[in-house]
Amino acid sequence: QVRLVESGGGLVQAGGSLRLSCAASGRTFSGSAMAWFRQGPGKEREFVAAVNWSGGRIYYADSVKGRFTISRDNAKNTVALQMNSLKPEDTAIYYCTVSFSLVFGGAYYLPSIYSYWGQGTQVTVSS
Repeated sequence: QVRLVESGGGLVQAGGSLRLSCAASGRTFSGSAMAWFRQGPGKEREFVAAVNWSGGRIYYADSVKGRFTISRDNAKNTVALQMNSLKPEDTAIYYCTVSFSLVFGGAYYLPSIYSYWGQGTQVTVSS
């Protein structure tokens, strides 16, 4: 059974930093892409950042570019999201997800290409 477990969420003041981590288990993740999505209060789930297996392709939403950094450790089956210069509008539940889609490069921002999802971790940024 595949499990994705996120950690690292919490309450932080605007301008602060948080580091989210996600540990994947239950099958081989060779060749997979991993990503973070988020869902704010009253909003739809939206793409945040994604990275392919080799780490050679990384994508960010415009709203987080320059502030967030995604990274992965294939030996440990983990993916992290370093979030700096946090803003109140970053408040959301953050979800870790995995894709084995062959069209990742052209569709990385679509939730539908991701097969497994974690339960989410809450990030709250106060003004």
